[in-house]
Amino acid sequence: MKIAFLTYSNHGHMQTMIALAQQLKERGHDVCFIGTLDGEPFARAAGIPFLPFCEGEYPLGSTREIFRQLGRLQGQEALEFSIRLIADDLAASFRHLPGVLKSANFDAIVLDELKTGLGLVPRHMGIPYIHVSSAIHLDYSGSTPLCVFDWPHDPSEQGLARNKAGLQGFMQAYEPVISVARSYSREIGADIDWSNLFATLSELAWITQIPAAFDFPSVGMPRQFHHIGPLQHAEGRIESNFPWHLLTGEPLIYASMGTLQNGLESVFSTIVEAVGARPGFQLVLSVGPEIDLGKIAPLPPNAVMVRYAPQLELLKRAHLCITHAGLNTTLESLAHGVPLVAIPVTNDQPGVAARIAHSETGLFVPLLELTVPKLRRLIDQLLSNPEYKRNAQKMGVLITKENKALEAAEFIERLIARVITADSALRISSRNSGRPIRFC
Repeated sequence: MKIAFLTYSNHGHMQTMIALAQQLKERGHDVCFIGTLDGEPFARAAGIPFLPFCEGEYPLGSTREIFRQLGRLQGQEALEFSIRLIADDLAASFRHLPGVLKSANFDAIVLDELKTGLGLVPRHMGIPYIHVSSAIHLDYSGSTPLCVFDWPHDPSEQGLARNKAGLQGFMQAYEPVISVARSYSREIGADIDWSNLFATLSELAWITQIPAAFDFPSVGMPRQFHHIGPLQHAEGRIESNFPWHLLTGEPLIYASMGTLQNGLESVFSTIVEAVGARPGFQLVLSVGPEIDLGKIAPLPPNAVMVRYAPQLELLKRAHLCITHAGLNTTLESLAHGVPLVAIPVTNDQPGVAARIAHSETGLFVPLLELTVPKLRRLIDQLLSNPEYKRNAQKMGVLITKENKALEAAEFIERLIARVITADSALRISSRNSGRPIRFC
């Protein structure tokens, strides 16, 4: 089968899809990425063909410029910026994706869930499509807090009312995205019930890489929603020339604020001061491309600071991970049994942080409440209480005992094959009966 993958051209989202594409490729399928030009190096590094689109709207280097701007924002301002980006990206995708799919003759396409409404394109063209959530999935049911909030899970009447109010407020802010999708649905004559916020999601499958054991229990997700677990692959990662000779052999405290919102020097300074020259530990900071290194507080004598770090290798040596609560970093830490102190900045990070606390695999402090004394207390609390380490190790066993990317690939393979077989039978039946073909 010929299967397309479409996601955002950043490290985290590309890694999730690359893991899935690699497994399908190894099973003999013809896989290909569709994306903006900045996504091509990730795909090529993993040995996967790449079809560029939206070159006019997003020329080479545009992703870094977008992230440079985003990296200086936080909280509601960063969320509103991200929503505008999603809306602009969606409008461009609606303009160009139909032509790409028509010319390449794909059998199916796997879409990032955050490309809200883009499933209307393959649905209109009769192409099977499946959604994958690289970030935390959006629970529109109100059964759990939406992932933009750091609220604890509360199934009481008061908790559900809080969730509903939060969802309503978010959807008002998200209207620019819905408006773009609604406009395209009118253009193609699609009858969509926009009161159902799950309406444009795949009816075949919606896969999240959050393990069920790490997630809040929800009773409101649609039947095609599936917890699979971490979708990660070593290939296609950013290469780094890490100074291994500087490691002392002491247990590491590894700190990374991700590849998106990493432009806040004050956060790294707070981390440096909170960790300090802690006896028996070595701090490794991965600060990303936009940080002004001169604005970070003086490092302890044995600390190491780099732009990019080989995260998986460092987590094997870490006793603690300080993170922005990006989902990939969080799941990779837990896969290595490493507890977390989270400093969520925006987007889905508050929801990840809430799940870290819920699973007792770590602690978190909201960015606006971050101080050196508070972060130091959380680090001390985590390192002195072995329960966090035990819980992280238990979670690691749960999420690594099987190849989740292979499990997801086999699942997708079965679903697509079933649809293709059904469509073939429908074609034969329609040809014999003279009835027109109607693809679902």
